[in-house]
Amino acid sequence: MPATSRTKHIAVIGAGAVGVCCGLYLRRDGHAVTVIDEQEPGEGASKGNAGIIATNMCLPVATPQVLRRVPWMLLDREAALRIRWRYLPRLLPWLARFVLAARPSAVERIAHELGGLLGLALDSYTLIAEAAGAADLFRRQGWLHVYEDAAAFRAQRHHIELQRRCGVRAEPIEGAALREREPALSPGLPGGYFFPDCAHTVDPHLLVRRLAEAFVRGGGRLVRGRVDGFDLGADGVRALRASADVGAVDTVIIAAGAWSRPLAKSAGFNVPLDTERGYHLMLPRPGIALQGPLICGGLDFGITPMRHGIRLAGTVELAGLDAPPDPNRSLMLYRLARRILPRLSDEGATQWMGFRPSIPDSKPVIGRGRRGGNVHLAFGHGHLGITLAAITGRLVADQVAGRPTPIDLAPFAPDRFGAG
Repeated sequence: MPATSRTKHIAVIGAGAVGVCCGLYLRRDGHAVTVIDEQEPGEGASKGNAGIIATNMCLPVATPQVLRRVPWMLLDREAALRIRWRYLPRLLPWLARFVLAARPSAVERIAHELGGLLGLALDSYTLIAEAAGAADLFRRQGWLHVYEDAAAFRAQRHHIELQRRCGVRAEPIEGAALREREPALSPGLPGGYFFPDCAHTVDPHLLVRRLAEAFVRGGGRLVRGRVDGFDLGADGVRALRASADVGAVDTVIIAAGAWSRPLAKSAGFNVPLDTERGYHLMLPRPGIALQGPLICGGLDFGITPMRHGIRLAGTVELAGLDAPPDPNRSLMLYRLARRILPRLSDEGATQWMGFRPSIPDSKPVIGRGRRGGNVHLAFGHGHLGITLAAITGRLVADQVAGRPTPIDLAPFAPDRFGAG
């Protein structure tokens, strides 16, 4: 779209999937856009995630079932969710909100709100991915969730019904039909659910890089630098306090992932953001071929076929930004995956850890809130960063332009947490 008298200079802080998608959608409106980050595009959580466009994942992380398992998770180093004891005191305010989000009425409400957002995720990628020459990195093969025992399979029915109420399609598969769909699976698994509307990318890091290249080709500006805060005026942010010169700005988008909280606070927002540390194990010579991505219910990590092998990615570790990685968190993914994929090989495996920006109610923060101003927030996507990056960019661009958004942004507004 050509520039008009309403063209703004917009600074997007963060060059992960969300920040780059914000930049692309804002450039489509003709704005002058600078994306600034200390790292190259896609070097954060975008680099090592499971690559699933998880349009089915409307359930929040906090549920009554999860709360009942928390004491066990505190003691089990191989639990899907682990809290490091030393970090627990700092985490308590976040955990209090997490408990409130696990009430059954809250779970139902959050699921419907996330479902509306997820329903727009794939279509929002289509426009920018095709224009960026990145459509070949997507596969629409669905996502198969399997269960190791019949009790776990039966227990999932309650959640499946809630997902269906939120518009998610789920197809039950039982017994031998599982191996007909996915021959590499262990025999004897009782059943699972196939989610046909999910997709995945075979290289999430390359996807973000291609989108960033398209952003630059389209007139966007990428800057390497650190942002420490803002110079504020009567109308909001006037300039970034940054290690690189960005110049005066009309609008700021904070999309710095797990590092967004202090920036939001300096702009006057009180957002309970913390960090989920996610791990992956990349298997370049896995010894098997998969028909599509998998997840094993109860183990809670993705198993994704990618360009260079199979990636095991996921789990949750609440330990902040400063604690050293725990290499066992990556290695355990292989041990657990072998329970459902017995012929899987770890020859040549490599490990990785990244930081997910996590909000206790599992909903990202999108928009500027009721008080207006020239700062928009776009972070806190948790496990859904790669899934919701494009729709987040689209919604931010709509709000900056003053256009009606395709869904109500009030459930995702930053002021849902109270005053700054």
